[in-house]
Amino acid sequence: MSHTEAAPGSSLSAHRRHRELAEAADGRTADVLVVGLGATGAGVALDAAARGLDVVAVDSHDLAFGTSRWSSKLIHGGLRYLASAQFDVAHESAVERGVLMTRTAPHLVAAQPFVLPLTPLVSRAQASLAWAGFRAGDMLRLAARTPRRVLPAPRRLSATEARHLAPPVRAAGLRGGLLSWDGKVTDDARLVTALARTAAAHGARVLTRVRALELTGTGARVRDELTGEEGEIRARAVINATGVWAGTLADGIRIRPSRGTHLVLRSERLGALPAGLHIPIPGETNRFVLVLPQGDGRVYVGLTDEPVEGGIPDVPEVPETDIGFLLDVLGSALDAPVGRDEVVGAFAGLRPLLDTSAGGSPDRTSDISRRHAVLTSPEGVTTVVGGKLTTYRRMAQDAVDAAAEARGLRAAPSSTAALPLIGAAAPERLRALPVPRRLVRRYGTEAVAVHALAAQDPALAEPVLPGHPVTRAELLWAVQHEGALDESDLLDRRTRIGVVPEDRTQALPAAREILGRAAPVHS
Repeated sequence: MSHTEAAPGSSLSAHRRHRELAEAADGRTADVLVVGLGATGAGVALDAAARGLDVVAVDSHDLAFGTSRWSSKLIHGGLRYLASAQFDVAHESAVERGVLMTRTAPHLVAAQPFVLPLTPLVSRAQASLAWAGFRAGDMLRLAARTPRRVLPAPRRLSATEARHLAPPVRAAGLRGGLLSWDGKVTDDARLVTALARTAAAHGARVLTRVRALELTGTGARVRDELTGEEGEIRARAVINATGVWAGTLADGIRIRPSRGTHLVLRSERLGALPAGLHIPIPGETNRFVLVLPQGDGRVYVGLTDEPVEGGIPDVPEVPETDIGFLLDVLGSALDAPVGRDEVVGAFAGLRPLLDTSAGGSPDRTSDISRRHAVLTSPEGVTTVVGGKLTTYRRMAQDAVDAAAEARGLRAAPSSTAALPLIGAAAPERLRALPVPRRLVRRYGTEAVAVHALAAQDPALAEPVLPGHPVTRAELLWAVQHEGALDESDLLDRRTRIGVVPEDRTQALPAAREILGRAAPVHS
């Protein structure tokens, strides 16, 4: 592969989409049709394609359009599930975290330190419970065989050390802190893009803007959302991986969505943050508000866990009650509370929690298990629901296993636990790449090709907007190789400029310019 090219067969573009949609709807029968291209659906497409199956994967919008772009960007080790005695979920989560960090996506997933400041609001009993939890989390790491060099051990901090790692925390009464580590993905939507492109490199036809109108055990009636044309895609097995929308395409699926809201602050508001923060929520034993520095001039503060009633919106709105709650908890630990006018953006995602209760639903969505489920309808449609970002790979493996068994497909065993995603490489190779570290954390080995675009054309080296690191070269790469079709794809998912509305408005002209420049290549 040339330093200025994408991995063979991995490029997604408007031209490829047009060609492969025509192929998928021409009457031939694929082995597997996947509906939904969030982390789980893209993971299903990759798992099936890597087993040698003929795969078509569709989404009515874009890659990572739904819940998969609204996470905390954390790849959890399962600590929270220990507290509720969900030992199998906790272990599975720790194992999958290790897979991502050591084998499949070490360019995208790295260790993130967190400080729990021991302020006067944190009792000694609470501190002891949290410390026991962090030690248990380290035992999970050990059980999952994740090396210590990948995830360091938790330790106690003096008040001076806590202030060094968490400068904005109120010094008065601070008696120290607890340092812990977890996995963090550079960008959840970029993880989905890497999954989809790796699936494409294995022969999957990855088709965005294709809406499944109706599913059967042998395919789907679909509509091209760009042209309005309807057609049929036939398949021997159909897997529904549409998350919170799963119940709209398959009977008997009951989802209890939970809203997780994050606030977006400018980094300068909190100053240098060498670590993230765990701030205990008053009255809760194992829930925290997280402060997550993003490395792009923004900090995320989250998150809530609120039940959602009624219809499922394409893009959830953030209520003022969520914003007020997060600001109140954040203010409980800071020297200077953050004002409402300092919140430059906010976003919410809906967790697709499976309601398995028989009339006696838990009062709170935070009490519903994060265990995933794979269900096959009488018509033969396999649905995978529940779970979380960290465990997408295991969810995908289980879904393909179930669909292959139900529909009599001959498929090799899953290989995705050892299959590197596009851009992945050993840490020493990634460190040796002669390009900015920021690019390596987003593109892995392909950072060299993205950087080369800017080197060939100085105009592409310019930032998309002042004060933000994303360049025009990254937008062009997204159109040429990552399947971006419009401004929203570029600003809201391939980059995260759009989480701050003011920045999005400023960046729109650059996005339109790049789309216009790339149009002749992909017409």
